[in-house]
Amino acid sequence: MKNFFAHFKGDAFGGITAGIVALPLALAFGVSSGLGPTAGLYGAIFISFFAALFGGTPTQISGPTAPMTAVSMVVIAGIIAANDGSLEKALPYILTVFLLAGLFQVGLGVLGFGKYIKYIPYPVVSGFMTAIGVIILVTQILPSIGYSPKEDDAYVEKFKPEAEEIILENILKEEAGEGILVLEDFKVTIDKASQITQEDIAKESKTLAKKEASGVLGTLKVLPRALKNINWLELALALATIFIVYGFKRITTKIPSALVALVVVSGVAYGFGLGYRPIEEIPFGLPTPNFEIVTGFKLSSITPYIFTALTLALLGAIDSLLTSVVADNMTKTKHNPNKELIGQGIGNSIGSFFGGIPGAGATIRTVVNINAGGKTKLSGMIAGVMLLIITIGLGPVASKIPAAVLAGILITVGIGVMDYKGLKAIPALPKDMKIGPIKLSSEVLIMLVVLVLSSLWDLIYAVGIGLVIASLLFMKKIGDLTAKRSDVKPLKEEAWADEAGFPSNLKEEVFIKHIKGPLFFGSTSDFQQLAQQIPSTAKTVIIRLGRMQYMDQSGLYAMEDVLVDLRKQNINVLFVNLLTQPRYMMERIDIIPDLIPKEHIFKDFKTCLNWVKTNVEDEF
Repeated sequence: MKNFFAHFKGDAFGGITAGIVALPLALAFGVSSGLGPTAGLYGAIFISFFAALFGGTPTQISGPTAPMTAVSMVVIAGIIAANDGSLEKALPYILTVFLLAGLFQVGLGVLGFGKYIKYIPYPVVSGFMTAIGVIILVTQILPSIGYSPKEDDAYVEKFKPEAEEIILENILKEEAGEGILVLEDFKVTIDKASQITQEDIAKESKTLAKKEASGVLGTLKVLPRALKNINWLELALALATIFIVYGFKRITTKIPSALVALVVVSGVAYGFGLGYRPIEEIPFGLPTPNFEIVTGFKLSSITPYIFTALTLALLGAIDSLLTSVVADNMTKTKHNPNKELIGQGIGNSIGSFFGGIPGAGATIRTVVNINAGGKTKLSGMIAGVMLLIITIGLGPVASKIPAAVLAGILITVGIGVMDYKGLKAIPALPKDMKIGPIKLSSEVLIMLVVLVLSSLWDLIYAVGIGLVIASLLFMKKIGDLTAKRSDVKPLKEEAWADEAGFPSNLKEEVFIKHIKGPLFFGSTSDFQQLAQQIPSTAKTVIIRLGRMQYMDQSGLYAMEDVLVDLRKQNINVLFVNLLTQPRYMMERIDIIPDLIPKEHIFKDFKTCLNWVKTNVEDEF
């Protein structure tokens, strides 16, 4: 306990500062996610506190981040759409997915996967981060110009026929669930249909309008209409926010510019009674748990989102551990990656019970904490408590913040999150592949595929496709490079030094084969030619394996095929200096002893030569 409070002053100042920095971002990420500002605040409170308490990076500050929010936004929109556009119906399923993501993170930490996160290819991360920036930038255009699709009556009007169809379809689904046969009892259906009001149709139409204009493609579709309906006050508030965020940094970086922009622009807008659109109301009082996560849902409804939850868990793990590396470099310490994943998972799991959006280690907030004096996990816990105090004490005040101000803050976040280092490197990377007439770098291809698919289609599938392409290209590259160094060519080999005294009268009958390097999928085709290219006079083949350190499954079966072919030709095969890993592989599928008896395996060439002189020379 004494060590826990050894740096209390620095931890307190660091935690309070980090908490203040986190406030505007938590509000903005909550609004952007679709669950409202409260979800962002609650996520920041619980993740910051519990990830610090149980995590493995003492100075890390955690909370909602741009990548996690972007993926959460997709999850939330998808589940709401699957629940008739009702957030109230969808909320238990949404929070359950967030809970699963946290539990998956705990599982990754317990199983020791923390050390493997570093193997995610940089082009995939680069393309994903840039796509996050593009998504945030594009999706914040509409709120920054004060355009809301569901409040545009002319636009909503177009969705009324579809809204009526959906409402009627839902009635039929309800009747099917109740066991009512529509074809036998039209009266029940007609009665229910007659109870549909214009308000019901208008509400469903607004839901459809909002859905149609969501995401990057949706925003671009509705943008021409939005530009004809700009709310100049909202645009002015967003531009003022962006100007202060960037401008105040030139004056000082000791005070968070996003917080200054939030306070100044909101204060002016509220003080002068400008008719702006405020954010959703933040409830007063302590956060309350939502137990519908475990009592009010069907497992079948979240099954399609299990892969999504795993993706959220992996993304949060990458985000957090990258921040942990930054913290290590600044503090000259070493984080515990698996413990950090457990802490992040616990934080996200508990946060989901209180309706918070998921998060991860936040680089900017962690850097602020360290620079302000934070040294232990107490600083992250204090940051969470600080946000809780602000929420309880200033919730009603925060509810007066203009939505355009948070849109402006998010635009600066979107600009900042892009991977400019990766983008700048595009012209310099070697063009190592050709697609038709176009030459380009394989790493650039991966980055662009992830960037485009993430921005225009689906973040989760884009990352999966990027990883598959990266893995395939990596295997091809390594295969090509290793094959060049690995000599498995069948004929015309130079004799090794210890073969100088090989009996000249046996050179026609005994064929010596050298394998130099691993026998794997990239070199099997050359090796398989061996059986066809052995001289017709050869009765014995010596395969020297002392430089074959590794054999994969492809190489194993290639070896088996060659040995079977040689046995059919009544050719004896002798192994010299077979190493541990290849021997183990061959013993597993009984190549040894079925095709190569143990007495045909020799420790060195000299022993093998003695056997040849005894068993082959005597025959001729």
